[in-house]
Amino acid sequence: MKKLIALGAFLITLSAQAFRVDTVAVATPHLETPLEVVVIQPTVGDYAKGTYDTVYLLNGFGGDHKTWYGLQPRIAELADLYGMVMVMPNGRDTWYWNSPVDPAVQMEDAIIKSVVPYIDSHYPTVKKASHRAITGLSMGGHGAMWLATRHPDVFGSMGSMSGGVDIRPFPGKWRMAERIGTPDKTDWDAYTVATLVPVMARNGQNITFDCGSDDFFFKVNNELHDNMLKAGVKHDYTVRPGGHSGTYWKNSILYHLLFFKEAFDKAE
Repeated sequence: MKKLIALGAFLITLSAQAFRVDTVAVATPHLETPLEVVVIQPTVGDYAKGTYDTVYLLNGFGGDHKTWYGLQPRIAELADLYGMVMVMPNGRDTWYWNSPVDPAVQMEDAIIKSVVPYIDSHYPTVKKASHRAITGLSMGGHGAMWLATRHPDVFGSMGSMSGGVDIRPFPGKWRMAERIGTPDKTDWDAYTVATLVPVMARNGQNITFDCGSDDFFFKVNNELHDNMLKAGVKHDYTVRPGGHSGTYWKNSILYHLLFFKEAFDKAE
């Protein structure tokens, strides 16, 4: 009986760890040093072609490539559940822009031209935009929508959690002026998701975003939602109780992954 119990515990442990977690350094000419990326690859599931959909998860200001793994301890388990490769690059407080004032900080190009090709060449992914999604929290929410809207050939689905989706009301915050210049020297309209609504209308991507009712980004998210409705941009927008916190994002990511899973299942 004791042997059976021990065997059962061993099998449960194997089941709970049916995934692979890598931390890689992706060489890129668009940054001064290789970019740190955590990658979770599922190793279970019935996938006819032996390939997986991919979800990119972007961290917020002050975070790094380990943020999501710490916020949602079930993230690897969810990778197995949904058959998704999870990719978490270090955002390095860049807001995921190509900086017009610092040639050593070209994060948009690093993600699009270096990280995505690296992942597709080293992991068994479906190499189609319709099977790639990107989302993130706070700065990463802005980054996800910024990158996806500007690169619909790379990402077919996008999301944002508590995203700073309009940077213009916050000119002195979060090193943004250091990255793109002050508003009197740089046109901030050209660096914010809020002005990309007409592009979203043309792209026709799958979009989900949400924000807590007590969040300091609540107003800009509501305004983005209203402008998307006026422009006829199909999207899901959710308001939940909560503020700008790990507790909120730990819950929110569950809804995003389900949204992406449904979009992947409908894609060719």
